[in-house]
Amino acid sequence: MSRALLLVERNLMIYRHTWAVLAAEVLEPLLYLLSIGVGVGALVGSVPGVDPDIGYAQFVAPALLATAAMNGAMNETSFGLYFKLRHERTYDTMVTTPLTVRDIALGETAWALLRGAVASGGFLAVVAVLGYARSPWILLAVPGAALVGFAFAAAGLAVATFLRDPGDFQLIQLVMLPMFLFATTFFPVTVYPRPLQWLVEALPLYHAIQLLREPALGHVGPALLPSVAYLLAFGALALAIALPRLRRALLA
Repeated sequence: MSRALLLVERNLMIYRHTWAVLAAEVLEPLLYLLSIGVGVGALVGSVPGVDPDIGYAQFVAPALLATAAMNGAMNETSFGLYFKLRHERTYDTMVTTPLTVRDIALGETAWALLRGAVASGGFLAVVAVLGYARSPWILLAVPGAALVGFAFAAAGLAVATFLRDPGDFQLIQLVMLPMFLFATTFFPVTVYPRPLQWLVEALPLYHAIQLLREPALGHVGPALLPSVAYLLAFGALALAIALPRLRRALLA
């Protein structure tokens, strides 16, 4: 793992001058929060099936925080690793050093996790300043966002090994955008008929949102454990898929 951290250090040195990218990752969910959470929320009022004391912006903010962690981590490993692997050939030199393919995979995952956590932390600070932090338990969103970042960074790593050309990036958005819209980001799962609820509850973003929304609303307990287990298993499975494929791509 110590060698993998060298890759994180390398990325920090490269990206230290591109802070605007991280700022954009905070700005995007903030715009959604202000336009939908606050703007549309003024028309929605209380959320059906949710404590009427919880405002719509308070309900939406943790979900957008989970989305920020997902996008930050997923984009870094899927888009970033694809270009480093296929075009820049960054890793071709690395594998001639003591760095192994496993070190590269873990390093890129750790870097994406860190980047997603920083973006989420920035958004969390903005949420607190705007007064949408309902409970002090919202601080659990920081480690929660790190877990979300791990799961989606690993997923992005696996996806990147299947990409054939830049046109395939549209396929990623074909999955990510509907998941963002329908995985309870803007409304509770109870609005769906029961068969559709099962489908939504199988989505990784649903569990990411649950893991951050429940503590943010003051609900902490064993009910969070299934989401923790799901995201850990999802990330581990993605890494298990990515490692052999990345090894074949670099050492073939």
